[in-house]
Amino acid sequence: MNVDLVTLGCSKNLVDSEGLMSKMMAMGLKVEHDASVPKGEVAIINTCGFIDDAKKESIDMILAFAKKKREGKLKRLYVMGCLSQRYREELTQEMPEVDKFYGKFDYEGVLRELAEMTGAKQGNVTRKETLLTPRHYAYVKIAEGCDRVCSYCAIPLMVGKYKSRSVEDIEEDVKRKVKSGVKELQLIAQDLTYYGEDLYGEKRLPELVERLSDIKGVEWIRLHYAYPNGFPMDLTRVMRERDNVCKYLDIALQHASDRMLKKMHRGIGREETENLIAQIREDVPGIHLRTTLMVGHPGETQEDFDELVDFTKRMRFERMGAFAYSHEEGTWAWNHYEDDVPQEIKESRLDELMEVQREIAREVNESKVGKTMRVMIDGKEGDYYVGRTEFDSPEVDPVVLIESKDEMKTGEFDNVKITGAEDYELYGTKES
Repeated sequence: MNVDLVTLGCSKNLVDSEGLMSKMMAMGLKVEHDASVPKGEVAIINTCGFIDDAKKESIDMILAFAKKKREGKLKRLYVMGCLSQRYREELTQEMPEVDKFYGKFDYEGVLRELAEMTGAKQGNVTRKETLLTPRHYAYVKIAEGCDRVCSYCAIPLMVGKYKSRSVEDIEEDVKRKVKSGVKELQLIAQDLTYYGEDLYGEKRLPELVERLSDIKGVEWIRLHYAYPNGFPMDLTRVMRERDNVCKYLDIALQHASDRMLKKMHRGIGREETENLIAQIREDVPGIHLRTTLMVGHPGETQEDFDELVDFTKRMRFERMGAFAYSHEEGTWAWNHYEDDVPQEIKESRLDELMEVQREIAREVNESKVGKTMRVMIDGKEGDYYVGRTEFDSPEVDPVVLIESKDEMKTGEFDNVKITGAEDYELYGTKES
């Protein structure tokens, strides 16, 4: 039986799909992921339900596959993931074409359905590591869930309380990945900062990163989605001392105004945030910080936004993303605040903030011109090889477009001299 698996949303969903795909393949099923023209008899959509745009994308995808089922081009349609976890009852009533909705963590039910359909037995996953990324890098989810109480965030409603994987389990996972050819690890969680607190009674992220960096074959480790409140400062020592731990940290800050940070329940103020950033940069010279900021949270005034812009200009984050507040059912903000910032003002503020960041990003890139940097080659597009430095995560950060007369192998490192820069791209030539 052929199965089409579609993954929407973040890299954490991608990891979930990798696990599901491994188990389906162990049953003897042929699985295609995100195929441009789905041809399977069964389709499984792994959805996202974080904010309005993500929910709309998921619903549109379900409707597109429901249409195929009505046309007789599909026998079974299953939906899982965050959207299904959050709105299962409503979706079941509104989308009868879907055979069954599953939540984020009960996809074993999907496997049981497939086993009943095909007569296949669920086998042990002993085959080569299943990755939905290029073979040379992988996402490693070290924990699931979140214990934070941020006013705007629906994630705890969907994924529940924080649950760390054991250090030993993660080590074995990484060893399997390295054996299959992975050189670069993206450590991910809803909140890296809290890692180990629930399992060991103390934060263990620095220890975990040290132990993973000791595994032979791990060339790069990159850290995503840290939280500023309670940040484990010993991590900066590890980043400074270990050459294979990228000088890169993704730490979501959301805002800078003390008033807004309090309304958001972030547990930290502007001064403490600025001191943290300064300390990280002092401890790890050359580090590139990625952050996420929000505009339009209930109660945000022009003065609050101006303070956010000033903060962005002063901090000069090497990487930054931003989004407009989405009023999500069940959150603290939904229950206690009025969504009182008009949508057009949210969008205007978002555009202004991203324009400020565009200028900063261009200047950061221009500072690299003339330098020789170690680059991971991700592939080739047109006349250019495409690579990333240690300061660039896949999908979200700048790439290096490289001219070379010699062949450059995907998944290998090369030294590249940076010859030009744009807002979100670098240009370079391979050094002989």
